[in-house]
Amino acid sequence: MKNIEFITSEDVKRPSFHRGLVRKWIESVAEVYGFRVGELCYRFCSDEEILQTNIQFLSHNYYTDIITFDDTMGNVLNGQMLISLDTVRTNAEAFGSSYSKELLRVIIHGVLHLTGQKDKTPEDEAIMHQKEDRALALLQKMKKTFERK
Repeated sequence: MKNIEFITSEDVKRPSFHRGLVRKWIESVAEVYGFRVGELCYRFCSDEEILQTNIQFLSHNYYTDIITFDDTMGNVLNGQMLISLDTVRTNAEAFGSSYSKELLRVIIHGVLHLTGQKDKTPEDEAIMHQKEDRALALLQKMKKTFERK
């Protein structure tokens, strides 16, 4: 069963993006890597919530933009992603990007992790960034098609 959920914690403002288009985009990116979408859940939260989750589940005492919990089975992507909107905003400013573009980059970053993409080394991080850029370019193409309908 295919299901992509977007949930917002009570202490943050729900981010604005076209959920239907983003769902189709996630499915398309998964397909590029030979996967199909099963159950994905994105939870948008604050820095404090992601820090507590990072400490509790990963023993990491630092803020991050996304934590991905992978439950993928075979070629079916399943997982939960926790995204700190505070860190997304901070990173957008630091990278000279818009908040919405950075949020979309982080959303697809989680999907790329679920497909097996890594970013632990500088080399892997550079490759991941290229894959994020390709995925964002695909979204722009899809958006143009979507707007014509």
